[in-house]
Amino acid sequence: MATSPPYPTRPPEHPRRHPHWWQRAWVRYGALVTLLALSGLVILALVREQTGTQGFLVGLGLAVLPVPLLIAAFRWLDRVEPGPWRTLLFCFAWGACAAALIAIVANSFATRWIATATADPSGADTLGATVIAPVVEESAKAAAVLLVFVFRRRDFTGIVDGVVVAGVTATGFAFTENILYLGTAFGTDQLTGGSGIASVTAATFFVRIVMSPFAHPLFTVLTGIGFGIAALSAGRHRGRRALLPLTGLLLAMGVHALWNGSAAFGEYGFFAVYAAFMLPSFGLLTWLVIWTRQRELATVRAELPAYVMAGWLSPAEPLALGSMRARRIARQHARRHAGKEAARTVARYEAYATSLAFLRQRGRRGRAGADFVVRERELLEALWQRRAVARPALDHAARATAPPVPPWPGHGMYGPYPGHGLYGYAPTAPVLTPSPPPYHAPHEYLPYARPRLHP
Repeated sequence: MATSPPYPTRPPEHPRRHPHWWQRAWVRYGALVTLLALSGLVILALVREQTGTQGFLVGLGLAVLPVPLLIAAFRWLDRVEPGPWRTLLFCFAWGACAAALIAIVANSFATRWIATATADPSGADTLGATVIAPVVEESAKAAAVLLVFVFRRRDFTGIVDGVVVAGVTATGFAFTENILYLGTAFGTDQLTGGSGIASVTAATFFVRIVMSPFAHPLFTVLTGIGFGIAALSAGRHRGRRALLPLTGLLLAMGVHALWNGSAAFGEYGFFAVYAAFMLPSFGLLTWLVIWTRQRELATVRAELPAYVMAGWLSPAEPLALGSMRARRIARQHARRHAGKEAARTVARYEAYATSLAFLRQRGRRGRAGADFVVRERELLEALWQRRAVARPALDHAARATAPPVPPWPGHGMYGPYPGHGLYGYAPTAPVLTPSPPPYHAPHEYLPYARPRLHP
């Protein structure tokens, strides 16, 4: 019978040169933080110059209202395999600082150039809003999605990741843009004496904050979906992987142009576009993302039983990890009996197990990278280190959410296990040894595993 070594061994490392100073991680991170900080200072000065100090403060106070709701919504969508907070922080900062600065400078320059060339300022404003602004703004926001896709590929595995990254970037951009619009409206009211519901500030707040806080996220999410589908495509389809993000970007530009040009369709053009296009698009994309999240949970339930048979997971865990309700019950159980740190441990266990299921699915479909075995081992070891806290909570959640089914003697959910009961447990069931079970690379992934040894 063929056997494999307990752990995959890495090839001997060749002597490596010390990386150049510009290749060091702290240099790249420092440069990125410096770029975003400088962009933030410049955009702050530009917005304050256009709105005045009082208008800036009013715009800031009103523009921040939808931000927590939007961030919470995107974080909720990402609960199956949550990405790191630093990635979301980068996306929001890029949208609010770098992308907003690019948009303000490029839009102003292009509009002035068109007005000078055509001697038609009003026509230049219309052309700038319907043609120039969508191209510039969506390209600037898509740059953040591209950076995460290239440099944080491990955290960018599908459509939901693309939606979250793009949506948070667009939320940051809309935040800065709303400060500018609301601050300018407040300045106009100060000059004209407008106040109350009839003021320009109230009208701007109603249109941008109440009716359409999801407008910019909706546009850029199309770009994120393109990148997400590209992440799901096999590595050999390079042409498709390049065309999908570009297609999503072009769709985002088109929808953005339609939205900006709705005022040109007549007195009720804005409301017609809002009712006939924006709301249905928002509902369709919301359904798509939720459906994709349910597919991800089904992937967890389908892929993890292989690790149950190998002894890495308990029989109840795939059922519990494949249900958001069971996950929540497990965290609550851990918090109630062992405190907040135990709840965080269970949350990390759930995230690692989900990443493991997605990694196995990519390997089974031929999309795993050459580091499949190393990455699988890292995830399994991370689970094993947290099993003492996470397993009791997940077992409790599985029992709390499972329908009552008569037990089959001697069989568990996933095949024969010692003992009786719904999950194959018994008071005398054997306990896993304190050390991890021997590691065996799944036979489906032989291109990425060490060749098996013959007897």
